[in-house]
Amino acid sequence: MNLLNVRKGQFVYYNNKLHKVYSVKPFFKQSIHLIRLEDLEQQLATAKEITLYKPKHLDSFVCNYKRFTLQKDAKATIGDYILIINPKPDSLDHHHLHAIEMVSKIEANGVISNKSNGIKHNEYWVMVPGFSEGATRIDKILHPGSEDENEYNAGEPELPPHAIYTPKIGDVFQKNNSDPIIQTMIVAIQGDTVYLGGDIEVKVDKLRNSDVWSFILNVLD
Repeated sequence: MNLLNVRKGQFVYYNNKLHKVYSVKPFFKQSIHLIRLEDLEQQLATAKEITLYKPKHLDSFVCNYKRFTLQKDAKATIGDYILIINPKPDSLDHHHLHAIEMVSKIEANGVISNKSNGIKHNEYWVMVPGFSEGATRIDKILHPGSEDENEYNAGEPELPPHAIYTPKIGDVFQKNNSDPIIQTMIVAIQGDTVYLGGDIEVKVDKLRNSDVWSFILNVLD
């Protein structure tokens, strides 16, 4: 790709796996900052190393260790994850192309996300958990008809056993089952205990439960 065409939020393939552009810093040699969707690991790349991909209805991919299928006609419910497809934020909202947000409130014309963004119904598609009938896996680039493609579509492990999140200072997490939903940052780690802002203390294995905790970003990266 040409660096001038790279934008925050774009879905791209890098090293054969699906990523999302986190930021573009043109004065750096590796100017493209990416997030690998399967485990939210950050990567650095150059524009010529990535291939653009435009998400489609019934595309299926792993995000933060869980598989989802994009459904453009599905109705969002509270707790659903949505992918912003057609962002048209007003002056008070800050959602952008391919932002992934959680629905915290349903209104007549749209939804309110966990980040307090007002998002109209025609701006997003629902990320339905699991692999839907008729869906296409887009986690990797595969050659049509290849042996790898046949094995992949037959059902591969979502992630290898060693691909387990390791907490770091500065990681920001969202607690999905709180009311209201909160976001907090890791400030200290001792053994298998993680300490977050707001006097929250949690074991590492509990933090890896993506039904309760969602990784947002690392403020130090």
